[in-house]
Amino acid sequence: MSISETTRSPRPKEINGTDYFFVTEKEFLQQIDQGAFLEYAKVYDHYYGTPRKFVNTLLEKGQDVILEIDIQGAAKVRNNYKEGIYIFIAPPSMKELRNRIEKRGTEDPKQMEMRLGCAYDEMTNAADYSYIVINDDKDVAAGQVEAIIEAEKCRTERLKNKVDGIIERVTIHE
Repeated sequence: MSISETTRSPRPKEINGTDYFFVTEKEFLQQIDQGAFLEYAKVYDHYYGTPRKFVNTLLEKGQDVILEIDIQGAAKVRNNYKEGIYIFIAPPSMKELRNRIEKRGTEDPKQMEMRLGCAYDEMTNAADYSYIVINDDKDVAAGQVEAIIEAEKCRTERLKNKVDGIIERVTIHE
């Protein structure tokens, strides 16, 4: 998982550098000017961004990198990373989404309505993604995401060079 940077305050039990990189708005804006983000957006009155260096370091190590970002950020990343796999995670219903947010207990009524309004708007963009996973059961949804990632690793476009190399080696040794 990539770790996003944010200007919001940590929630109880969130750890800087594990859940998010928590920074001031001034620091965040400076990093925007320096081109430090793959994407960034202002969501729910706070900035969130994906640190370019953090992601590139993981990719250079050959690791898969999962970005947990909103639709604004995903649109920006999609423009620059056409080979990415884009999965929209949807709640089973808006009612269930409200229940989950209420159970978390971190939003006041005004924030709750803002989040639900944004979620509704985001749902209208689900068709922009390659896949949609309905998060009705966390374990099932996680399994579906894992299956999508594994299947994508076998796509012809991703393996064509390896297959061409195998064909070349066979030809040379005959």
